Amino acid sequence: MANEVILLDTWASMFGMRARIALAEKSVKYEYKEEDLRNKSPLLLQMNPIHNKIPVLIHNGKSICESAIIVQYIDEVWNDKASFMPSDPYERAQARFWVDYSDKKVYDTWKKMWLSKGEEYEEGKMELISIFKTLEGALSDKLFYGGDTFGFLDIGLIPFYSWFYAFETYGNFKMETECPKLMAWTKRCMEKDSVSKSLPDQKKCMILL
Repeated sequence: MANEVILLDTWASMFGMRARIALAEKSVKYEYKEEDLRNKSPLLLQMNPIHNKIPVLIHNGKSICESAIIVQYIDEVWNDKASFMPSDPYERAQARFWVDYSDKKVYDTWKKMWLSKGEEYEEGKMELISIFKTLEGALSDKLFYGGDTFGFLDIGLIPFYSWFYAFETYGNFKMETECPKLMAWTKRCMEKDSVSKSLPDQKKCMILL
């Protein structure tokens, strides 16, 4: 059977970046299809009929949706390289917890700050900073969230880095000042080709706002 892999995505999606990084980490060759989210393709609507959202991984004609699920699928299917997941069941559960936490917190809080003014804006700003401080606490003194190795939680969180410039610009704060350990971690991640080649320039993301 042919190993046909297609990724439906859009370049600025923090969630699509997860899939791109995971595919690069496993050296999987795939066809990238850029989606116009204002005019979604019939293929996207066919492959994700429930949510009609990107990213969607299509593997031999079968679709896998939701970015965290896609990363785990890639890890399980292309298992000839080191697993993204920790070997310990508790550590695996923790990695899944923090990815879920970031999914439920970061985007909605950023949107609240971006679209509001006055007191609500200040609340959104402080909440966003607090979220990243919490994630920094989970990193502790480790090189990566996976310990000494780049893993599932690192893949889940590093795409947010591509939007840090937007967060800082609209929030009038500096991530380097607020979360120095987290910023040191981003620099280590960006040394990996799988990350640096999958994330767009931070200032380019600003054109979407």
